[in-house]
Amino acid sequence: MMMLSRSVHAKVSNTSIMMVATRFFSTVRSTVEVGDTVVFGAGKGGLCFGAPNKLGHWVRAPTAVHGVSVVRNGSTLAMSEKENKNKNDVGSSFESAASGGVGGNKEENKVVSYWGVQPPKVTKPDGTEWNWNCFRPWETYKADLSIDLNKHHAPVTFLDKMAYWTVKVLRYPTDIFFQRRYGCRAMMLETVAAVPGMVGGMLLHFKSLRRFEQSGGWIKALLEEAENERMHLMTFMEVAKPKWYERALVISVQGVFFNAYFLGYLLSPKFAHRMVGYLEEEAIHSYTEFLKELDKGTIENVPAPAIAIDYWQLPPNSTLRDVVMVVRADEAHHRDVNHFASDIHYQGRELREAAAPIGYH
Repeated sequence: MMMLSRSVHAKVSNTSIMMVATRFFSTVRSTVEVGDTVVFGAGKGGLCFGAPNKLGHWVRAPTAVHGVSVVRNGSTLAMSEKENKNKNDVGSSFESAASGGVGGNKEENKVVSYWGVQPPKVTKPDGTEWNWNCFRPWETYKADLSIDLNKHHAPVTFLDKMAYWTVKVLRYPTDIFFQRRYGCRAMMLETVAAVPGMVGGMLLHFKSLRRFEQSGGWIKALLEEAENERMHLMTFMEVAKPKWYERALVISVQGVFFNAYFLGYLLSPKFAHRMVGYLEEEAIHSYTEFLKELDKGTIENVPAPAIAIDYWQLPPNSTLRDVVMVVRADEAHHRDVNHFASDIHYQGRELREAAAPIGYH
């Protein structure tokens, strides 16, 4: 009896090993849970899933339990083409539902947040829906067109003269490259003009953290300037589409100018702000020439982009000329802010000692 028992056990063991060995390298690693019993076994022809019934015999488990497939996509288990198709259709439906229904209506395309962060519903003063995510109605304004465009800071000190001539030297290659294409010129100018405010605001932010002191509002004022210049760029992108080599030029110029201005601001904030003041004076000159070309008809006075109408609160029938007018006014305000910041440093004081002109448009 003992020998018979050992023989039976040996036979069963060998049979099990043979059945499992044929599927030893299967990619299936899933298990099925039926009730409280986790089942995983070996069957004829390879691995299979099942559970022991009341008589102790293994019963093959279904291919899905509670709607979850027990066979992974791409498994080496043999399945019919119909089963594969159904499984893939279910997976595709699940992915489509999880993605929020690409190509569906606006409600279906909303981003679902586990954290409860949902964008507020924003409307215009007249109750219509607000179309922009990049800025909100309370960030819009009417530009002050009455600002003096002819104000100029005469360079006196060595740093002033260096800042002045640095800007003049940078203007020559710009004139050669763009010539009378003022739309593309404005676009390029704004990619550079948006850098100083961001760099200055960032450095003042770190300085405020290091010294445990307030900035006098200058961090916000400079970041406002950077954002305003970026909105200029977003507007002119609708008017002049950049070519591939102009995009490449922007990447190069931005990389060089960012690092140069960063270093210049660290060494001398008074020089950095003065140079931006002169840069804005050149911007005023460029936009004035832009207006002359529009008035002569050399450049078509197309309707104003929708983003410009909402951002500057322009009338619905505004044109490109109206846009250039408000952008030029913005540049004049940036000129004043940066010359003012440089004057503060020249007086031996820090920016935080003078209230920043936040919202100066």
